[in-house]
Amino acid sequence: MIRRTDRRMQLCAALLTVNLLFIWGNSLMPASVSGTLSQWVRDLISLIFSGSSEGGQGDGLLRKLAHFGEFCCLGACLSWLTGMCMKTIMRSAGLSLACGFAAACADEALQHLSPGRAPRITDVGIDTAGVAVGIILLWAGYLIHQRTKIFGGKQT
Repeated sequence: MIRRTDRRMQLCAALLTVNLLFIWGNSLMPASVSGTLSQWVRDLISLIFSGSSEGGQGDGLLRKLAHFGEFCCLGACLSWLTGMCMKTIMRSAGLSLACGFAAACADEALQHLSPGRAPRITDVGIDTAGVAVGIILLWAGYLIHQRTKIFGGKQT
């Protein structure tokens, strides 16, 4: 599977920790603070792509895409870590998906503690889908790298 070294394990664990702290830290923000941050990002995107900082109504899609992206990164980190510890891709992917689902459930449960926020089962689905895409991207990249190494004649 993925070659394991102490340095890679430490890097992966650090990235995984930072990713989870970012995700859960955002979930603990009150709705008013989270909404201000979303508005700022939406205004920035509008300014970049349309030349105007006047944003439209609602930021639901932006929030869902952000959740998906955060959990996509989480899925890749989980796969990288489990890929260094397990013998098959399927076991690694299965454990990564289960851990990602648990993290998504914890993320939504944390929102009970935040004023103005509420957990949603649909968000658990979006988050878990992000984890699945992150897992697929990591393993696809790994397999492409391995195939290129074998067929390209480059030995690293």
